[in-house]
Amino acid sequence: MKTIYLVRHAKSSWEYDLKDHDRPLNDRGLGDAPLMGAYIRERIELPQLVLSSDAVRAKTTALLYLKELGIPEEQLQLDHRLYDFGGTKLDKVIKSCDDSVDRLMVFGHNNALTYWVNRYGDQEIDNVSTAAFTAIQFKVKSWADISNGKTILYVKPKQLK
Repeated sequence: MKTIYLVRHAKSSWEYDLKDHDRPLNDRGLGDAPLMGAYIRERIELPQLVLSSDAVRAKTTALLYLKELGIPEEQLQLDHRLYDFGGTKLDKVIKSCDDSVDRLMVFGHNNALTYWVNRYGDQEIDNVSTAAFTAIQFKVKSWADISNGKTILYVKPKQLK
């Protein structure tokens, strides 16, 4: 059995004239990410591998989540391919994951995440919210074989406030 935890980066700031890749989280995002991490801590088995887009907003979201989950930041692996908005690169990264990993956590971007949860999960999600967490399970032994999974959890910050 394979389980993927997908997290959309928290709300980012448009306050500064920066490249998209360099945008930081805004105050709401800085509050939502740890709130979500603390909430899911009691509801999931910890991931064996944590990957994130190398964009500032995704990396920061990942670090805030990991702190709440009690996972050392050294376990976070940044992957520029996850700076993906369509979903094809996200798909390739996930499907090429080592099969010794049963629980994978990925921090990324929309529209890639909304595409992915609707393509592989069984719960229609109109738009994956910022800082939202989605868990999908697959009855397979290899990441390369994933197809139709079961969405076991979708939660967004608004549900916790």
